[in-house]
Amino acid sequence: MTESSDNENLPSSTAKYSVGIDLGTTHCVLSYLDLQKVEDDPTVEPELTIMPIPQMTQPGVVEENSQLPSFMYQAHESELNDQEFALPWTNEPNTLVGNIARNLGAKTPIRLVASAKSWLCHSGVDRHANFLPAGSPDEVSKVSPLTATYEYLDHLRCAWEHRFPDHPLSEQDVTITIPASFDPAARELTAEAANRIGFSSLTLLEEPLAAVYNWIHACGESWREQVNLGDIILVVDVGGGTTDLSLVAVTEEDGNLTLNRVAVGEHILLGGDNMDLALAYRVKSKLSEQGKELQPWQIQAITQACRDAKEQLLLDNDIHQVPITVPSRGSKLLGNTLRTELTRDEVRGALVDGFFPEVNITDLPRASRRSALTQKGLPYAQDPAIPRHLAAFLSKQVNAADDVLGESAESEMSFDPLANDFNSSQSSEFIKPTAIMFNGGVLKAPILENRMFAIINRWLTDSGAEPARLLTDVNLDLAVANGASYYGYVRKGQGVRIRGGLASTYYVGIESSMPAIPGMELPLEALCIAPFGMEEGTETAASTAEFGLVVGEPVKFRFFRSNTRRHDEAGVQLDHWLDDELEELPELQSTLSLESGRRKGEVVPVRLIAKVTEVGTLQLEAVSANDEAERWQIELDVRD
Repeated sequence: MTESSDNENLPSSTAKYSVGIDLGTTHCVLSYLDLQKVEDDPTVEPELTIMPIPQMTQPGVVEENSQLPSFMYQAHESELNDQEFALPWTNEPNTLVGNIARNLGAKTPIRLVASAKSWLCHSGVDRHANFLPAGSPDEVSKVSPLTATYEYLDHLRCAWEHRFPDHPLSEQDVTITIPASFDPAARELTAEAANRIGFSSLTLLEEPLAAVYNWIHACGESWREQVNLGDIILVVDVGGGTTDLSLVAVTEEDGNLTLNRVAVGEHILLGGDNMDLALAYRVKSKLSEQGKELQPWQIQAITQACRDAKEQLLLDNDIHQVPITVPSRGSKLLGNTLRTELTRDEVRGALVDGFFPEVNITDLPRASRRSALTQKGLPYAQDPAIPRHLAAFLSKQVNAADDVLGESAESEMSFDPLANDFNSSQSSEFIKPTAIMFNGGVLKAPILENRMFAIINRWLTDSGAEPARLLTDVNLDLAVANGASYYGYVRKGQGVRIRGGLASTYYVGIESSMPAIPGMELPLEALCIAPFGMEEGTETAASTAEFGLVVGEPVKFRFFRSNTRRHDEAGVQLDHWLDDELEELPELQSTLSLESGRRKGEVVPVRLIAKVTEVGTLQLEAVSANDEAERWQIELDVRD
């Protein structure tokens, strides 16, 4: 068995349960494991349980479901009736979340808060500001992405404490899952929403790793029989709002197989939501051919119906078509309510060929010329072809496993990020997975899973490699929550731990000291403050060098990250880099406090220390070179 490292944030010794929360874009799931039971008898296999979540499905009706839809409805006061909207733990809920919100929002989409998780990681907006539902009229009350996230967590808290009144959720060991590609600000905001609940023991875990943990638990000791030393596991997670890609290498330590997360992809806003909208526009096109035009609000309103039709037509071979009803607000628009249908062939054609086309490993995501002015919205991926995003990830991460598995001859490819292409003589070079694990609700559909699996294996066979094996799971909707609750057991020193740490290398911009030149910005260098793989609960001195810190007046900090520069240690200072090597994070503006005796605008000589907190967020601390008690903390939490 591989035990957790000594410096890891261990679960609370008083917690009875390890609770895993999959805080998804379209659904939330809660799983739990009785820690006391396995502590009392170590021979007992840990049992994972999905908690049924009570929620309103329609006014006056409360049902228990394994999933809580991640939707919030901003009801008009005339819609509310205390008797119709009572929950088991309150007769006057502050908010409407879950199935009731999704169902009411299908009729009145301007009042529906959706994709709060995607907004939470959107650096182009103030995540603390009240602007959701986005684009709704002024008379609709607004909430922030942070508040919506809190409301989903609070509903789960109430449901938990209704079931376990003697064991408050705030006192349990809680693990919340996030996309592996979440930046430090999005991680910090997720933790902030959770802290409002009052969790005493909180950990953030990457969703693909949670899926692997669930697979390990499901396999038991036989997981070592399904993978071999040197294997590279590709985790493809296509959920409701995002596509998340990760690589896990199988290594050896003290004669035992171990797992190391070696790479994660970029944050790609592409998933089931895009597919539902594609089907809604398919319905619009069918009606247009009949001379019946739909208004934008009607397209939003039928999106949920298209989601339901998609799941039925992709998962049930006995269903060949599903009726779609288009709501109407009265005779001035359409006269009567319109009805049409989606067929199995239409759904499969739109989704399989549109989102999972047959492409080559050299086909990278396409970027179209964008309009100069756009509406305020989420930065969705421009190319809907998921295999192209995967091809770019595998090609970019060709050397990802070299550190843990040793260098290979395949690592000699070159990539010119400015040309956005590979050298033609070596254009087929990419990291070659030997095993594949699928996760996310989208890939529940066998036709989509099979298409994705076939594309990857064609890439492998075309390059002369062996086809990859498929590591199967039990329920793609529930795997992440189950894996998160199992992780609490692992963090107590049991089971198998996947080594990960920071998924990127992080840098802070250092402005060069030189005379001003008209029309030219001062050159910027990038100082590595946190290397790839830096573990939670650790800190490192970014450099022994001293830098000048401006205090007492508004200043800006520029941060960068890299998914490819894995060998930069803390303190490495870059004076140049390729455009594709470093990604600049949103600028942070701050006014650092004036300590005793300091003057406004004074430049204080400092040394820099980086810390990764127990929940996986990154902090930078500036320590006075003359007095170590004088410190300034700079959080990579971007706030407007």
